[in-house]
Amino acid sequence: MKRFKLYIIIGVVLLIIAILFKTCSGRATIKVYTDVVAYRSVLETVNASGKIQPETEIKISSDVSGEITEMYVKEGQHVKKGDLLCRIKPDNYESLLQRAQASVKSTQAGLKSTLALLDQAKASFENARLIYERQKSLFENKLIAQQDFEAALTQYKSAEANVKSIESNVLSATYGIEGNEAALKEARNNLEKTFIYAPADATISKLSVEQGERVVGVSGMSGTELMRLANLNEMEVSVEINEIDIVKIHLKDSAIVDVEAYPNERIRGIVTEIANSSQNTSSLEQVTNFVVKVRLIQESYRHLSVAQEQSPFRPGMSASVSIMTRFKSKCLSVPIQAVISRNWNADTIKKQIQKSTESNLGVFIILNNKPVLKPVKTGIQDAQFIELTAGLKAGETIIAGPFDALNETLKPQSEIEIVEKDAFLNPSEKP
Repeated sequence: MKRFKLYIIIGVVLLIIAILFKTCSGRATIKVYTDVVAYRSVLETVNASGKIQPETEIKISSDVSGEITEMYVKEGQHVKKGDLLCRIKPDNYESLLQRAQASVKSTQAGLKSTLALLDQAKASFENARLIYERQKSLFENKLIAQQDFEAALTQYKSAEANVKSIESNVLSATYGIEGNEAALKEARNNLEKTFIYAPADATISKLSVEQGERVVGVSGMSGTELMRLANLNEMEVSVEINEIDIVKIHLKDSAIVDVEAYPNERIRGIVTEIANSSQNTSSLEQVTNFVVKVRLIQESYRHLSVAQEQSPFRPGMSASVSIMTRFKSKCLSVPIQAVISRNWNADTIKKQIQKSTESNLGVFIILNNKPVLKPVKTGIQDAQFIELTAGLKAGETIIAGPFDALNETLKPQSEIEIVEKDAFLNPSEKP
């Protein structure tokens, strides 16, 4: 019996200890650090990664098919407009040119012969006309028989028809010459096209074929790409921007470009092109992106070009771009992580936030040494601070961290202890 009472007493004591422990733990002090609502400069940026490419890149293809017999350039070589790049084997095109020349000469000789026949036919026609007119006069005066008159008439009409026939042959021969001359011109052009010249001052950015390879001309089809020429003095970065951020970007927006190959350099850029249509993406990803091109400003990397005596950038290099979309020199702001969005258990707080702002955002201020949630509206933001357009005023003290406390444990009227921000840094992060 005594043992049973002892068990009951022990159980009651343990229950009291558990209740006290739970009560004490519920009132555990949460360590936080603070900041103030202040006027700061906020620069909103849109960040993306992409590849460096020339602003202008020319794909060189051959207009004629054949074997490359000579290759006069190599990748990376600088060429000037009019420089000979390579040559296609000309044998077949020389043969076609000779045939075209022979055809022109043949039709010209035929025309000359036809013109001689025309002169003869015209002379015969003139003679037949004179005889016909004389016989007609005699017939009308009844000095010759009708049979003689009809013979003269027949000869006259025959001579006239012969002239018209030969004139038609002359016209046909003329057209034949024009057609053969056009074929000759085409054959001459095709022969000239076996020589591939540089269309502009540029650098060979890509060499796709080698000497001895056969290539297909572009006539009526997609021809073989021989090489690419690019102006490496005018480079750009092509990036893909999501549909949420694309509306923030405008032509001529400034940008900062970080190139992985030059980690200590910050290259200035400017937005030169914004795609109107989205990139085709997989239906499974359900991501809509738009291509934006940022020109690299030469003055910001000229020292690199001087050091290397050539363009410091090569097509395909990786780069990160920060496009500056909006800037406010004096706007009320707080650290970004101070603005939180949580589903609070307190219905009154939740309703207050929803009434004040559609985004359900709030900031903890300190009132009588207790955290109080204040609903806010926000504007632009950068990597550190976010603009407040409503809810707080300058000079108010806010709870700025740590992150896990703001987003998980901290509640209105919680017990807090204000400490320095450095207390939350790892030893390696402390100055």
